[in-house]
Amino acid sequence: MTELAHFINNALVAGTSGRNQPVFNPATGESEKTVALASADEVNTAVAAAKAAWPAWSKTPALRRARILDRFKSILWERADELARAISCEHGKTHDDALGEVTRGLEVVEFATGAPHLLKGEFSENVGTGVDSQSIRQSLGVVAGITPFNFPAMVPMWMFPVALACGNTFVLKPSERDPSAPLLIAKWLAEAGLPEGVFNIVQGDKEAVDTLLHHPDVKAVSFVGSTPIAQYIYETGTAQGKRVQALGGAKNHMVIMPDADLDMAASALMGAAFGSAGERCMAISVAVPVTDAVADALIDKLIPKIEALKIGPSDMKGAEMGPLVTSQHLDKVHGYINSGEADGAKIVVDGRNFKQDKQGCENGYFIGGTLIDNVTTDMKIWKEEIFGPVLSVVRRKSYDEAVELIQSCQYANGTAIFTRDGDTARAFSQDIEVGMVGVNVPIPVPMAFHSFGGWKASIFGDHAMHGMEGIRFYTRIKTTTLRWPTGQRSDPEFVMPTLG
Repeated sequence: MTELAHFINNALVAGTSGRNQPVFNPATGESEKTVALASADEVNTAVAAAKAAWPAWSKTPALRRARILDRFKSILWERADELARAISCEHGKTHDDALGEVTRGLEVVEFATGAPHLLKGEFSENVGTGVDSQSIRQSLGVVAGITPFNFPAMVPMWMFPVALACGNTFVLKPSERDPSAPLLIAKWLAEAGLPEGVFNIVQGDKEAVDTLLHHPDVKAVSFVGSTPIAQYIYETGTAQGKRVQALGGAKNHMVIMPDADLDMAASALMGAAFGSAGERCMAISVAVPVTDAVADALIDKLIPKIEALKIGPSDMKGAEMGPLVTSQHLDKVHGYINSGEADGAKIVVDGRNFKQDKQGCENGYFIGGTLIDNVTTDMKIWKEEIFGPVLSVVRRKSYDEAVELIQSCQYANGTAIFTRDGDTARAFSQDIEVGMVGVNVPIPVPMAFHSFGGWKASIFGDHAMHGMEGIRFYTRIKTTTLRWPTGQRSDPEFVMPTLG
């Protein structure tokens, strides 16, 4: 059985810890390979490689760094299908969905190729008599990324293209559930001309994470995952003096106003709730129809659509939703549906009844789309992130009640409102305490030249990812004040200099 290894100094490096774990194909339930789990010594080797590469890479002109990223972007574009297949085989999402993931990651690479412009500093002439001042942005050194299973290509590309463009070197600890896509990315970066040690991968679990968090040569850590782990990453990393951006969980609501286009809203909910089997931090998991009449009409439109979902492996023609990532996660999602039913919610469409009959996939981790009505805020299925294809309906009588519901949620990653009224949309956009807002857009993921990040328990740290926030996170400002000798006599000054 193939063991997936680490990637250090532009080469695959076999694991030496003696620990590994199986990597499953979610569509079949079969283990087709294993992944090495790094020891602290192996992580230290990767960090040492990155540290050794940093001096030369940080002094490489930004234009040359951008050209390497541009070549990498071309390779990504040409081989998107190959990367998408690697994603689907280990995550389970459909091929088209995986291609979409690759495209969104590629857009961050495109943004990062603008490094020569993005890293321009500031200069002020004559801040004092014969004195000039300049500010520049410089890299931090070795930075690390710890990324989740649900986007094994896109989320790393939220991080490393910007970090590399800024002159940092990078150590990635991807999810051990789907490690093949990051290894392809590493191979293609080397092919594009990235020098040895600039980008490295260590496979692993908590031991690898903790080693990165405590390593004195790792200057910053980027993370995407669940809120409890995000908080742990943030508190542990900052206690070690590191910069940390840690994106956590979500419970994203979509408000449907009485004036909304219900056909548009229902179609939007289908993609936002059930795309990628709901394993997205930006998935809409709560529909908030305003008035019972809107709720009843919306549910009537959703039922046939959910029942008609085409569910199957990524190679099934026309598949709209694949399996969940692991058998354990399948059990967890079933448990949430059971909990909602026990608490008195109405299971309108029950995904627990779905059976996959495609030959070879009978033991895959499949579940059907689920629609639950009459969900209340005291229920576990509203309070917690389900991360599966389960759409809860929380009815509200007015716009104000809908807003109050969202404001009371501990998470604040994304939200949306569907309405034809400009005043309502503007008020919602301005007043809602959520980091990313959509108006008649169900999944308001910003483009790469803006930044991605929620509020409240959905993020720990002061900087969102990619866009200019990413540039600021991966650099530090240095300001130099300059005066050149003029040949005139200069007497000592014993007061606070004003330069005026």
